[in-house]
Amino acid sequence: MVDLFGGNPTTPLASVLDSDDTVQLLDTTLRDGEQAPGISLSPEEKADIARALDRANVPFIEAGSACTGEGERETIRRVTDLGLDATITSFARGVQKDVDLALDCDVDGVTIVVPASDRHVEDKVGTTRDGVVETTGELVAYAKDHGLWVEVIGEDGSRADLDFLVDIAESALDAGADRTCYADTVGHASPETTFEYVSALAELGPVSTHTHDDLGLAMTNVYASLAAGADMVHGTVNGIGERAGNVALEEVAIALSHCYGVETAKLDELYPLAQKVSHSTGVPLPPNKAVVGENAFTHESGIHTDGTLKDDAMYEPYPPETVGRERRLVLGKHAGRAGVAAALDEHDVEVSDEDLAAVVQRVKTVGDRGKRVTDADLLAIAEEVQGRDRNRRVELLDLTAASGGGTPTASVRLRVDDDERVASGTGSGPVDAAVKAVRSALGPDADAQLDSYHVDAITGGTDAVVTVEVEMSYGDRSVTVATSDSDITRCSVEAMVEALDRLLVADDDGFGGTAESPPRADD
Repeated sequence: MVDLFGGNPTTPLASVLDSDDTVQLLDTTLRDGEQAPGISLSPEEKADIARALDRANVPFIEAGSACTGEGERETIRRVTDLGLDATITSFARGVQKDVDLALDCDVDGVTIVVPASDRHVEDKVGTTRDGVVETTGELVAYAKDHGLWVEVIGEDGSRADLDFLVDIAESALDAGADRTCYADTVGHASPETTFEYVSALAELGPVSTHTHDDLGLAMTNVYASLAAGADMVHGTVNGIGERAGNVALEEVAIALSHCYGVETAKLDELYPLAQKVSHSTGVPLPPNKAVVGENAFTHESGIHTDGTLKDDAMYEPYPPETVGRERRLVLGKHAGRAGVAAALDEHDVEVSDEDLAAVVQRVKTVGDRGKRVTDADLLAIAEEVQGRDRNRRVELLDLTAASGGGTPTASVRLRVDDDERVASGTGSGPVDAAVKAVRSALGPDADAQLDSYHVDAITGGTDAVVTVEVEMSYGDRSVTVATSDSDITRCSVEAMVEALDRLLVADDDGFGGTAESPPRADD
């Protein structure tokens, strides 16, 4: 039998968190998160993420490492100049120069990292334990004399001798540090080790915890730390970071709120924050990612869909609106009558019981081929079952796109009701140019919102076929369409035009008749 927490008696976490003490978050997306391979954030991207973190009421933001170079320092200054409510900090190595560079960036505080394990003390830095303890006290005193909030991290603390880690913490706190931090730098520790080490540090003063997910234990070790007396958690948005990443900030925030009633952030800002970080870093959100993944509030199973339609909480731990999300019911081979009927009702399509049974069977058939049934698929199936003719209002007749040495351009010819319209556009790429051309052709009367755009390669090689899936909304309606083609530009435009047609087919206002309408093909 596993001897949890090494046989140490523990206080139930609920009673620990029910005290007057609060748990605070320190976000290190802009520093530790950016250290993940392939991620490089521009100054504007860092500023945008910092604003989003501040909107989410994250109280501490580590903006970067001032010692990295002038470019990084300029980026940190961009963040400190924003006038955010959060305390803005810089990561600093255990040398005075790093503290000075952080001061030049006008930060509010520093996290000073000093070596804790012998491999870091002796092999990496080439010093001694006594030298580390002495330097720590001197640096903390220097930083505090310059008005900084100071946290001290013993790097590789989970593999350090605990007595030495305590010596570092005592030196830091005696010199005036605001807190120390337990760091599981390489995601090595068990919850038992984490509990033991954090308990020892918490006896000395305020302590934070910094966990990595190399063993899949980052969240578990956060809660072991909190049970041991930690009152601050370091994390990154979406759990990005070196190797397997850091603990995910949004997961810590929602779990503390849902399980213990401890509020650490503005929860309904978590999903917009996650999307911004995903877009800026180029790291997509895994569909099954807790809190912010596409599937977190998406239901396909007939049993689950039916239960959810009867009671929102039937198959969800908390409402999606809590974290800025919306619930989605999707169709596939697991679909049931209730889900299909609800989806048709969203598009104002009435069917008899007999027709509904036929639609459900066709939906399942499509799903059995490994395809998710989009809104456009469902509406087409319903039209076929009921023998209704498709009343198209928008149709792509021709598309030309060019890119290369100059500005990417595209021109389109559309049939809109009884008119043909032509328009052109320029953009950052051929797809962007083509989409702008479509919008120009349709004019101001088709002001639909492109909510999501997703591309998947479904075959290999240079002639790969891609599937483009778009979600668009117009007024209180939304529709999802997927198309496949070897030409990504044509595929994207066809998906967008199909979505617009499905959205606007029931609109009574038409497309034009204004002075700003694009020219007809015969003008």
